[in-house]
Amino acid sequence: MPRVNVSWIITVLAVELATLSAAHAHSCHEVKTAFQVRQIGQLKWVPETPATDVDLSICKHAGPSCCTRRMEESYRAAVLRDTTQNIRSYSFELKYLISAHAIAFQDTFQSLITFSQNHLTSLFETTYSSLMSSISPHIVCLFTDLSRFLQGTGNVSVETAVHCFFDSLFPLVHTRIVNPGMAGSIGEDSSDANQFGDCLRMTRQDVNPFGPHPKAMADTLVSALRAGRVLSLALGVGLEVMNITDTAELSKECSRALVRMHYCSHCRGLTLIRACSGYCLNVMRGCLASLSELHNPWRQYVTVLQDLTHIVAGAHNLELALLGIRGQVEEAILYAQLHGPRLTATVDKVCGHSSNASSTTVRTFPPTAVTPPPANSSQDVPGADKIGMLARLHREFTGYISRYKSFFSILPEALCEGEMGVDELMCWSGDDVVKSYTARVVGNGVRAQRQNPEVRVRVADPVLMDIKNKLELFNMEIQEIMPGVGHRESWDETGSGESSGECDDEDGCEGSGESVASPTLTEADVSKKAVKVSFHDSPITQNTSSSDASLSMASFIIIILALGLHWSF
Repeated sequence: MPRVNVSWIITVLAVELATLSAAHAHSCHEVKTAFQVRQIGQLKWVPETPATDVDLSICKHAGPSCCTRRMEESYRAAVLRDTTQNIRSYSFELKYLISAHAIAFQDTFQSLITFSQNHLTSLFETTYSSLMSSISPHIVCLFTDLSRFLQGTGNVSVETAVHCFFDSLFPLVHTRIVNPGMAGSIGEDSSDANQFGDCLRMTRQDVNPFGPHPKAMADTLVSALRAGRVLSLALGVGLEVMNITDTAELSKECSRALVRMHYCSHCRGLTLIRACSGYCLNVMRGCLASLSELHNPWRQYVTVLQDLTHIVAGAHNLELALLGIRGQVEEAILYAQLHGPRLTATVDKVCGHSSNASSTTVRTFPPTAVTPPPANSSQDVPGADKIGMLARLHREFTGYISRYKSFFSILPEALCEGEMGVDELMCWSGDDVVKSYTARVVGNGVRAQRQNPEVRVRVADPVLMDIKNKLELFNMEIQEIMPGVGHRESWDETGSGESSGECDDEDGCEGSGESVASPTLTEADVSKKAVKVSFHDSPITQNTSSSDASLSMASFIIIILALGLHWSF
């Protein structure tokens, strides 16, 4: 039986495979498939075979190309669309976190306002029923002003609202509780009653019928509500920052670099090769240089948010301040009752009427004046389920927001890790297939891009620089009106555009969660320094399917030849 020359067979097979490979190399079929699958443009724009005389502006090289100028334009539009969508997908979670908690905090504030209003109303309904019909409009007015202050709408003063309420309460307490029957003797609708009531209202702070309670109540509410108001404004600032960054446009130089990174390999028929990780970082840091400038002010802004939520839900708890209104009002009325003789004598001197109207009246406390409300009455008041909600929101929000302190500095890396940059044996460098990217990898920020070999950054985006300045101004104003807020970290780090050296992506300086004492400022500071700006440290990754490993035709031929050399004949 004749022996089979295996070496000859392998040689013939290798030649056939090489011929098939060469024929396949002169086809743009895979390029056309990728063009269709990624919905880049019309298939008629993709040639059937590579051409050598193509006038390309981005993906230039000496050999034949499967690309045309029309395809380059389509690639450019597609890469801008996809990159913008990727950036928005990463920022969406942060944007939703801020917006959802802004609504949650405001909803909780308003529920507490409603609960406290009903709680105070129940005091007059059950204990001081003779005052209820007259004091009811003033209760509504007080809590309306408190609500508007928390929402940041209108020029509202908490201190003024509190004193206005006690001004209106004084005539009622004096004529119906301290001097019962006095209102009937002078006639509630008479001109004398109106003049007497006006006199009591105007002189209430001088007469001081309620002792220290009005001022104590005003000081407590100013301190607690100021933090709530500033927190609402701060969350609005964060939303404005995210909205503006979402609409920031990528530059022309950036779009050209993105086409080179994503699609210039397609022009050579290499549709599965991925960009080198270092190459991807240079491209994305160049494209997002202006966005990275927000790192330092944003990091401080997040610390401000953490401190504000701690103040709202911590030692100067907004819940305790609002729920304490009923107790302060009740103590104020009891104070007036206990000091009735001195109070009446003072009123006689200032406004008259009292001695004439009540000289034969024995001042006794009505039995209902000191009757406590039912023990479970608070559970029947709408909004009682919100008690304790601020503490839960504080824990939840600060836990989540701390992950985003370095959002703007790690965004380029997140984009590369999530979809673009892949560590493989071979990768795309923008010009060729290489084992590793050897060019310098620059840091974040505009200044660092002077050394970027892939993207030329001429100037910072004026829109993003404007929002950076507004965010810095906001942080400064908060620290002026509330000293101590936002100072839990050192701000001498250079992780943003202030850096002129290499990249430093590790930001391990998260807030420690230590307590922050609420500053002892007056409410006037908030009005005087009214904020006019309307407005993870862990890497963010997306799960994407890894690319299928492909065995080149040349590698297959080498394997066949190697097997032939070890074949025993």
